[in-house]
Amino acid sequence: MQNTAKIVPITPDAQHQALIEIDDVTLSYGGAYGVLALQNATLNIRAGEFVAVVGPSGCGKSSLLKLVSGLHPPLSGSVKVDGKPVKGPLKICGMAFQNPMLLPWRTALSNVLLPLEIVGTRKDRGRAKWADHVARARQLLETVGLKGFEDKYPWELSGGMQQRASLCRALIHSPELLLLDEPFGALDLFTREELWDVLQALWIDQRPTVILVTHDLREAIFLADTVYVISPRPGRVTYQAAIDLPRPRTLQDTYTADFTELSHKLREQIAVGVHK
Repeated sequence: MQNTAKIVPITPDAQHQALIEIDDVTLSYGGAYGVLALQNATLNIRAGEFVAVVGPSGCGKSSLLKLVSGLHPPLSGSVKVDGKPVKGPLKICGMAFQNPMLLPWRTALSNVLLPLEIVGTRKDRGRAKWADHVARARQLLETVGLKGFEDKYPWELSGGMQQRASLCRALIHSPELLLLDEPFGALDLFTREELWDVLQALWIDQRPTVILVTHDLREAIFLADTVYVISPRPGRVTYQAAIDLPRPRTLQDTYTADFTELSHKLREQIAVGVHK
C-alpha cells in the first residue's frame, strides 16, 4: 500500500474555505477568574469535512463542541459558522453523546422523531408532512440496522442499538453540522468497530460537517479526514493529521503500516503536550 498518510503542523495554509472558524478563543467556566478550559485555541473546519479531536482527559475537547454549538460563549476570541458569529444555540446542529439519552417511555421511532416535535412548525406537524418525517425516521433506522425495532423501547435494546437510534435522532432533521461527544466510548470494542462502519456510511451518504471528540486514536483515524490534537488544559490546538487514506475504510485498513504509523505519531504528539 502506498504511504499516503500525512501529519503536518497547523499552518494558515491548512485553514482556508472554512465553514467553522474558531479564532484565538479562550473559554472559562465561571467567568474571567474561573477554570480555564481553552486558551488561544484556533481551529478551522471546511464544509463537509469529518474532523476528529483528540487529547488527554480534561483538555477541553468537549468545550470545543459547546463553543461551536453556541451552548457556551467564549471569554475572548471569536467563533463563526458560515461566516456569522455564533451568538446562541445553532439550529443546524445534530448532537450525540456517550450516553444515548433516549427517553425510556418513547419507542425507538418516537425517540428519533423527538427533535422534529420540539423545533418543528405547525406546518411540519401537518398530517402529510409528518408522514414524510416518519418515513425518513424509519429509513434512517433501517440504514443503521434497526429495521423491525422501531416500536421497541430503550430497555428492550442493547447499548449498541440505543446508540444507533441516538445517531438517527441526531440526523433526522438533516443537520449541516453533526457534533459527536465520545458517542461510542461506553460500548465494547466489537460494537464500537461495527458502529464506525455505520457512521462512515451515514457520513458518505449525507456529507454533513462532523466534529467527533474521542479518546480512541484508531476511531479517530478510521473515521476522520483530519485529526486535531489538543494540549492539556487549558487546551489549544497543537497539531493536525491529514488522514489521506482511501474511503470507504474497512477494519482491515487499521492493520496497515500507514494506519499504525499515524496512530504512533498522534500518540507521540499527545505525549509531548502532556510532558511539557
